[in-house]
Amino acid sequence: MPTDLSTPEARAAAILKAIRAVPAGQVAGYGEIARRAGLPGRARLVAQVLRKYGAPDLPWHRILRSDGSIAFEEGSRGWREQSQRLRAEGVRVVKGKVVGQRAAASLDEQLWGQGD
Repeated sequence: MPTDLSTPEARAAAILKAIRAVPAGQVAGYGEIARRAGLPGRARLVAQVLRKYGAPDLPWHRILRSDGSIAFEEGSRGWREQSQRLRAEGVRVVKGKVVGQRAAASLDEQLWGQGD
């Protein structure tokens, strides 16, 4: 049975659950998190939830733009922290962009690889 996403709290909970499910050393795009939460097309809502409901244990640093880049302004405190956290997990970050992974990969692509 599908989850009821009719309230802002339920949508936020689904988004936070999807963020927490991204394993260490992996990344996902805002749009992919929205899709995994049952909210396709709501990438901006993911960013809003991160701003509003961020928690110390939330792996927010694993969430990127669909092109694999960090959303914070280059050189900002958030940009530096996200880069450091990703590198600490073994993710290669060059000039604010993750190299070697696709941020927007679907769960199927992560499990089974990209199609030809």
